Amino acid sequence: MFSQFLTFCKANSIRPRVLVVGALYLLCVFAGDPFLVAAQLGTDSISLAPASSTNTTNAEQTAPAEPRPSSTPEPPGGKPEVLEEQGILVPDGLDADPNLEDRFVVLPEIERQGPRHFLSLFRLPDKLVFAGQPIPLDNWQVRERIEYEFYQFLAEEGESIILAKRTGRCFPPVEKQLAEAGLPDDLKYMLLVESKCISAAYSRAKASGPWQFIGSTGRRYKLHSSYWRDDRRSLEMSTDAAIKFLRSLKQEMGDWFLAMAAYNAGDGRIKKQLREQKVSDYWKLHSMRETMRYVPRIIASKEIYSQPEKYLGLTQRDLYTPLETETVTVSIKEAQRHLASIAEEFGSYFLELKLLNPEIRKDYLPKGTHQLKVPKQTCPFHCFKQEKLP
Repeated sequence: MFSQFLTFCKANSIRPRVLVVGALYLLCVFAGDPFLVAAQLGTDSISLAPASSTNTTNAEQTAPAEPRPSSTPEPPGGKPEVLEEQGILVPDGLDADPNLEDRFVVLPEIERQGPRHFLSLFRLPDKLVFAGQPIPLDNWQVRERIEYEFYQFLAEEGESIILAKRTGRCFPPVEKQLAEAGLPDDLKYMLLVESKCISAAYSRAKASGPWQFIGSTGRRYKLHSSYWRDDRRSLEMSTDAAIKFLRSLKQEMGDWFLAMAAYNAGDGRIKKQLREQKVSDYWKLHSMRETMRYVPRIIASKEIYSQPEKYLGLTQRDLYTPLETETVTVSIKEAQRHLASIAEEFGSYFLELKLLNPEIRKDYLPKGTHQLKVPKQTCPFHCFKQEKLP
């Protein structure tokens, strides 16, 4: 008889264990209420609920059954135990057997973690001003171009948060230099588009530094480069050069939008395009894709990074604080000296000295007199002797 039973199961691809467990279950339920068994056999699935009393109505019998009480105490929170490896919930009355296909299981309910936040919840304001000039957002293609960059920034939330944090460190010295030169403070947002506030940034076009000067333009504004040093990487020196360059472009082009476009593509190219297209307005100019995106991207960056609490959930305290440094003079008498040795003298270390002085291209300083930024020392407990300039 048993061999025939096994042959039947094999012929019909049925696991004997499933039939045995099902038969035992039906026997148990039948012993409690034979009428309930007949009703359950007519359904598509078998409930794990205990048999109800014979006094229940038809409506009560067809209603979804309550889960079977567990023989063990329910865990805190009222949720059944989870077998994480299999990703399903096992009723408390059953052991967590690895052969779960032979068990009666209940699929977990999907838990929602609250409302999902979409980028469409953020909206570009109807009015924007940059460097004192209003932006024609009522022009359909202008709004679309700026909105594109606006949502591109917001879509890269992680990178945008880091950019916002960096502004706390790189903006203060630039703000000071722009104010002293009488230029609009808004021009500082060019740094986010040019280099993401990274002083050692270097492009495929061989532009270098936070303001991305190419070699020829850098030399025009006294940013010199050598085998061991690149002045274009100095935030202070390159900002001073950028101020002079932007001022001359503004005088030449007439407004800040065209001046920024010329900064990106070159004044000669922008002038030629303006003549050919018979326009005098940046927002009506068709240029290279990069230049078409350049100014809208700067404007979008101002809207977002001037209000990091609104768009990124950051407060002023979340931004990186400016580093307290001081400039020291170092005289190298030998052919060259490694920066690690110099850093040790000033209570610093090689990596920190490289980050504080990104204009130094090599790992050493050659023979001569040099000025370096080092972490500010606390006197009188830890001070160093600074060599005086001859």
